[in-house]
Parts: sequence; C-alpha cells; structure tokens
Amino acid sequence: MSKLCVSLGLAVRQLREAQGWSQEALAEKAQLNRSYVGEVERGKTIPSLITLDKLASALGLKISDLLLHCERISGLQAVYKLNLAAIAC
Repeated sequence: MSKLCVSLGLAVRQLREAQGWSQEALAEKAQLNRSYVGEVERGKTIPSLITLDKLASALGLKISDLLLHCERISGLQAVYKLNLAAIAC
C-alpha cells in the first residue's frame, strides 16, 4: 500500500465526513460503488483520473484541490513520524 494511496484515502474520508455523508451517499453522488469508495478511503486501490474527478466533483472540489488536501495529510504524517522518532531517541 503506497503512502500516496493512504493519504488520498484519508483526504477523501475527511472531506466526506466534513459533509456529514456516509460512504454510500458519496458513492451515489460520484456514481461509484460504495465498496469501491471504501477501498479508496482505506488506500487499497489506486483510482483513475476519471474516478478522482468523480470524487472531487461530488465533494464540490477540483481534482487539484483534492490532491492538495492529500499532500497536506502526507506532510502531517511526515511531521508526526519525525516527532515520534525524536521522542524515541
């Protein structure tokens, strides 16, 4: 499982939850299968550009905004790992 997939999944989940939607509601709005949305959120699959566009549009975003949120999450994960490593030393 790549870090990018995990970060993207967390971004989709956070944005979905911020809307107060279930996975099923997001899947319906994005015209995707609910179980597929779950796989994306868990970082188990790599969505295509078309799927990213569907997810972003359903969330009221551009793909670039969705990826920016993903990058922020990835950056936070790196910061937390560094802090944990510093404490462990």
